Amino acid sequence: MANILIVDDEVGIRELLSEILRDEGHDVVLAENAAAARAVRNARRPDLVLLDIWMPDTDGITLLKEWSANGQLNMPVVMMSGHGTIDTAVEATRIGAIDYLEKPIGLQKLLSAVKRGLQRPAAPGAPAPLTLAAFTRSAPLRELQRLVQQVVVNSRVLLLRVGPGSIAELAARSVQPKAAPWLDLATVSAALDVNQLQAGQGGVLFVGELARLSRTQQKNLAFALERLERYDLRLVVATDHTLESLVREGWEEALAVRLFEVSLAPPSLADVRDDLPEIAAQLLLHLVEAGEVPRRHFSTAALNALRAQPWPGGYAELRAAVKSLALGTLDEEIALTDVRRLLIPASEGAVAVSLDQPLREAREAFERLYFEHHLRLEGNNMTRLAEKSGLERTHLYRKLKQLGLHGSRRSEEA
Repeated sequence: MANILIVDDEVGIRELLSEILRDEGHDVVLAENAAAARAVRNARRPDLVLLDIWMPDTDGITLLKEWSANGQLNMPVVMMSGHGTIDTAVEATRIGAIDYLEKPIGLQKLLSAVKRGLQRPAAPGAPAPLTLAAFTRSAPLRELQRLVQQVVVNSRVLLLRVGPGSIAELAARSVQPKAAPWLDLATVSAALDVNQLQAGQGGVLFVGELARLSRTQQKNLAFALERLERYDLRLVVATDHTLESLVREGWEEALAVRLFEVSLAPPSLADVRDDLPEIAAQLLLHLVEAGEVPRRHFSTAALNALRAQPWPGGYAELRAAVKSLALGTLDEEIALTDVRRLLIPASEGAVAVSLDQPLREAREAFERLYFEHHLRLEGNNMTRLAEKSGLERTHLYRKLKQLGLHGSRRSEEA
């Protein structure tokens, strides 16, 4: 039969529901609060969850939002409450709950809700990308989420003023409606047309760094900017440049002024260093749920080591590192030794290039270190690597092949 998780802070209710469902032949796991529920959900995927709304540590609605935001709401959830309202039931359903039971719960209502939940087909496909909503225990990220949501209610354009350690993509993903399209304009090298905007209707257009856009891509940005309303699009762009410096570099002043009308300065990874263990752990959970890595978890020492890293490449670099760590260890626990072995800073690796060898061999050794570093930094994304290195795509593939490195074409859209 099914594996059912019951989450309720009242021991009497947990035991009563457990007894009923075990009599029906189900395997039942109990959790007295949200922390225990997270641990069970992270360790296994229940076939169904009965989740109380009012709990002392984290309420059930918040936990439901967290699971939805980090890609873990791929099992049916039935909410329970003795003090519920219609608004609460509607909100729970909107987030993803399949049913709502008022306490005291009648036997037939319970069994009917469980039966309906278990008959629902499994959620298809990969989980949605992570958003700021996944990081409920970080005060700066919660504040950023509120600011971003406040801005996008009144403006279709948002500029993020960033520096090293940028979390621009994470912030932009928080603007993206569930299952809505996403288009990174930095990956579009040809002229943009209305068919592409039409295909992205209701979604988000994104640029991770304005200063990297070519002239054609700047024209694409201007083209899209004039059609946001027509296709119900949001535009989120990021840069570490000022308006004046972009104009000096050849940007049309009117376009730059329009982009800088509404801006926010999100925190960098360095600003939320104390929250890095939670961010890394959530990234790992999301990768596991997406089927990109085997089931893994971090040791406390490994998470502390990640917190000590500088992460100048920001969110993309951290995500690539977490993925590399998960794929680079055979044990279920990612240990401190794994972090030390796989995340050697590029500056330390450069010392390994001997200056006593012939110039051709020294250059090849340096190029290998350079591309290994940026492949990891960009998560094997060849589009961003081509932009970073300044190499034409065909030349880049040829160079990586010569060096014995392998960038994946499948990661073009990552």
